[in-house]
Amino acid sequence: MVTPSSVQTQIASGSLDSVYVILGDDEHEKAELAAEFEQVIEEGLRPFNVARFYGGEVSLGTILDAARTLPMMVPRRVVVVLRAERVLEPPRESDAAGRDADALISFVANPPAHVVLVLVAERLDVRRRVSKRVLTLATVVTCGVLETVEDAQRWIRARMKAEQRRISSEALHGLSTRVGPNIARLRDTVDRLLLFADDRAEVSVSDVNDVVGPAVSHDDWAVSRAIERGAAGAALRELELTLQSGAAPYMVLGQLAWVARSRLPGARVPAAIDAVFRTDLALKRSGGDPRVLLECLVIELCGAGRGTRVDSGRR
Repeated sequence: MVTPSSVQTQIASGSLDSVYVILGDDEHEKAELAAEFEQVIEEGLRPFNVARFYGGEVSLGTILDAARTLPMMVPRRVVVVLRAERVLEPPRESDAAGRDADALISFVANPPAHVVLVLVAERLDVRRRVSKRVLTLATVVTCGVLETVEDAQRWIRARMKAEQRRISSEALHGLSTRVGPNIARLRDTVDRLLLFADDRAEVSVSDVNDVVGPAVSHDDWAVSRAIERGAAGAALRELELTLQSGAAPYMVLGQLAWVARSRLPGARVPAAIDAVFRTDLALKRSGGDPRVLLECLVIELCGAGRGTRVDSGRR
């Protein structure tokens, strides 16, 4: 695995690998990095040497045909696949999909010298044969991986530096503890904060209070810590306090999804992620009271009530 900055150094030097997999929750950073690969090709020649696909809209066979096509007037051809998990991990297996998967594995194991294939996904399931093999053979780039409040603080400092702004220590602490290590919320909040602060050189704690709201006594991450301990009763009490404080159900679900991916023992992660997906589907389909759906999810994530499953709303 490599960092986005390492890949940007490779792009600048012109020394690129043949196959990259870009993973993570930060859609903005992933899109920017994918665009940087495309810019390796001179602008006037991109129509002939850059192909961009969206998973679920084309087959793996079409993508591989594009990757095998020789470049025109330049040494490289760049093929970018966004939402790649949709084509690498189709919901239904078929003989054709199996043949395409075998072809992709062979391709990634011995790619043509002229190609740079960039597969962009939120995450890939290592239990799937093709995903596991691709992740083993490709250069894997992770974007937006924040696990702690300290990670969030480092991200905020880097963003402020890039914008040639400063942020006071008090404002940094308040912002990071209230938003937490959720990259999507963090990026959105910092964007709004920079806009609110206008041309001021330093972002103050009053700016943070105006944009994010004043600090409250409730600990937004108490639910997460209770789940990590497997304390179902405490987690349910903290969930109730979170919802009473005005938190939106989808915001809470996003935090619980982060806990499922990042903070649970490895053996429990697949079942936990499945529970999150079922809850997400139930919320979207109005498959029950959001509070009850989230309570059921918290119980599952705590490892209690293992027989309890969230109804997706299907009949």
